[in-house]
Amino acid sequence: MATLELLDEETWEPFINAPISVLILSKDDCKACSQLSDELGVWFSTEHVPSNIRYGKIMLDHPGMGRFKITHHWVSNIDIMPFMALFVDGERVSEWSGGNLSLFQRQIRQVLETIG
Repeated sequence: MATLELLDEETWEPFINAPISVLILSKDDCKACSQLSDELGVWFSTEHVPSNIRYGKIMLDHPGMGRFKITHHWVSNIDIMPFMALFVDGERVSEWSGGNLSLFQRQIRQVLETIG
């Protein structure tokens, strides 16, 4: 069963360098982010979740994420939350902002089809 890992300054780098990982960038006061997290919790309890993918979330407004923000300077350009980035072996191959579970699933399916 898939889980949504809450990442911190110690865990974000190994997470991104996993074979396939989906990173969700969020903030505490983001209602759309909370809604997506709730929808993911329900989806993760089903049998239809790709098991070869790690799912994680970084709370950008939590302390200790400075090195992540410096390493990934593109984060400063994000203006719509939640923001998702899909990584393959540490390389960002897809990204999208906002949306709901349906968009999340569609984006993951498209990337998985392209990487084989």
